[in-house]
Amino acid sequence: MENRWITGRLTVGAPRVRLICLPQAGGGAGAFSAWRAHIPEGVELAPVELPGRGTREADPMPARFDDLVDALYEGIVPELDVPYVLFGHSFGGVLAYELTLRIEERGAPAPLATLVSASRAPQTPSTGTISDASDSELLAWLVNTGGLPHELLKYQSYVAYLLRTIRTDIALAERYLVPDPRPVRTPLHTLCGEEDRVVTAEQVRHWKECAGGEHSFTVMPGGHSCHQTHAAQLMEFIREILLPGRVPEEERQ
Repeated sequence: MENRWITGRLTVGAPRVRLICLPQAGGGAGAFSAWRAHIPEGVELAPVELPGRGTREADPMPARFDDLVDALYEGIVPELDVPYVLFGHSFGGVLAYELTLRIEERGAPAPLATLVSASRAPQTPSTGTISDASDSELLAWLVNTGGLPHELLKYQSYVAYLLRTIRTDIALAERYLVPDPRPVRTPLHTLCGEEDRVVTAEQVRHWKECAGGEHSFTVMPGGHSCHQTHAAQLMEFIREILLPGRVPEEERQ
């Protein structure tokens, strides 16, 4: 299947479930490259390439959050022809939630589950702003919070490109606030890294108020980039989500 919204598709064995992954602010489909060695049998990895980065660098990023979600919905609908799970990390978490709402409202096939990682709940305000910081301040923040490996700083052209992309995404994320969020009917599973210095566990716990059905909250090893640094553990978490008989309202430490 050809779809410019998906880059780096990978299937292990006969596909039974499609795993559609939405990246963090500034990230693209490559944010999930560490997952490729850990994809369970029968799962198709479908990483989303948002506009303005990677293979879609020339595509303009929508200026409004809702316009981005609407464009994402139109681009992802062709992927919903098989059983699937949505996964979103950080900025991708709120995209996954809003995408789930649109899917349910518009009658498209619903996800088996929506997974939200290291993302503050829609009704919890941002604890600060960094999108309007200087390049040096933003770069220091990224390095200090684990959003950019220190060894990449020597690649100046890549860093300049990354700062432009991440500043745009973070500005959208910082402005996103829904005081009275609508619950999704789709099972909603949330997780955070125990060492996360960007999004607190308490902010992630509040996703429970966005769940109209099954919900779980899980604390995992790692910091804000736990989806990359602890890919094997996260794949095991996702595999367990797909098993029947999972106990709702589960909270694991």
